Amino acid sequence: MKGFRDFVFRGNLIELAVAFIMGAAFNSVVTSFTNIVLSLISLVLGGPPNFDEFMPGGVPVGPFLTQLIGFLLVATIVYFGLVLPFNTVRERLVTEAEPAVTETELLTEIRDLLSEDAKQRQPLGDCAVGFSPHCRDGAGDQPATPCHER
Repeated sequence: MKGFRDFVFRGNLIELAVAFIMGAAFNSVVTSFTNIVLSLISLVLGGPPNFDEFMPGGVPVGPFLTQLIGFLLVATIVYFGLVLPFNTVRERLVTEAEPAVTETELLTEIRDLLSEDAKQRQPLGDCAVGFSPHCRDGAGDQPATPCHER
């Protein structure tokens, strides 16, 4: 029982079930719209596209062709009525996020900047370590001061 529960809650099974139910409910909407379009085609052509009697060489391919035309009509309606507008709206709303910089790229950039900065600096001799007996304010009895404070 635990294995089944893990299977059910592991993936997107609930989301898939909801999508399946919504798709089944949406089927009636698409079928209704397709019937409207087919009736308009019937008015133009003088009748609905029906190839049920078409049998080249005695092979009954007519019903298949009728269903194929219905499928292509539904696919066209779904694509141009749903998919294309949805993708257009999504492209307008979603901004392209900059690709995330990896830790290696960031460390490489820091290393290069530090190397470049070190090349531009002049060597300071003993003053480079911060304190030096040579870096005094001029009086021999005063403590050494950091070179960067002078």
